[in-house]
Amino acid sequence: MSGFQVLKPGALALLQDLGRRGYQHLGLTTGGALDERAARWANRLLDNDQNAALLEISLGRLELLAGLDTRVALAGADLGFEINGKPCQPWQSYSVRAGDHLRFGYARSGLRAYLAVAGGFTGRCRFGSRATVVREGMGRALAAGDRLECLPDQSPGALLRRVPPRYCTSGESGDALRVLRCYQYQEFGEAERRRFFDEGYRISSDSDRMGIRLAGPALGWSQGGILSQGIALGAVQVPPDGQPIVLLNDRQTIGGYPVLGTLLPLDLFRLAQMRPGTEVHFEAIDVEEASALMRTFYDFFG
Repeated sequence: MSGFQVLKPGALALLQDLGRRGYQHLGLTTGGALDERAARWANRLLDNDQNAALLEISLGRLELLAGLDTRVALAGADLGFEINGKPCQPWQSYSVRAGDHLRFGYARSGLRAYLAVAGGFTGRCRFGSRATVVREGMGRALAAGDRLECLPDQSPGALLRRVPPRYCTSGESGDALRVLRCYQYQEFGEAERRRFFDEGYRISSDSDRMGIRLAGPALGWSQGGILSQGIALGAVQVPPDGQPIVLLNDRQTIGGYPVLGTLLPLDLFRLAQMRPGTEVHFEAIDVEEASALMRTFYDFFG
């Protein structure tokens, strides 16, 4: 075996990269790692290409058997990762030998961890990406008995690394989530806009990779129907019940509900790690400030 065998698939483990770009006009959504920041760190620890395929492990309970000597790196949520029963912390890289048993327990903090392997996993590439989007038939969740292929480690003697502590956070809590005021923002009433930013919401358990549903003050919309429009990552959509939905990577490509704005991607990565029941608040951010923050992020990762 030239990779890893899946002994137990866990709650939800998916092969992901940074997403499928340039195909939304065909109805194909982007997919990709929900916490892009953690995914990039996992690949960076191994000097992988930033778009190298890796595993997104939600909630935990995944078990793998290594079939080769290599290095792995883990970033994101603390899922109680162990190698041969020895506890291993996230935000670090580790050496793995053929026959080693990799196990993830239940999530201790956050929701999703990202497991990278030296050189990346070599799953099937479709429309320029290895990202899994189950509802579109682009791959599927891991199942017991699956094999995850990867190339031999090209730098077997490379030093193991650790992410500096100031960057090691699963993003569960913190400051308000920042929203760019766009789409139909100006068409919402002043009272509705104020309610959204002044009052808190809780993350609903009825959330998935398509979107995070929020429970809280209902937002009214009195402008009637709108034409279907392209849906950006992080769009804050307001359906007829008035409960906002923050749309994620597996979102539909177009939609006919009004949109209050879009979440700053850096805060979207944080939101993807928050558990159901977590209270969240929102604040507005200007385009210039948002652009500067995202430019700094992408410059850092090259």
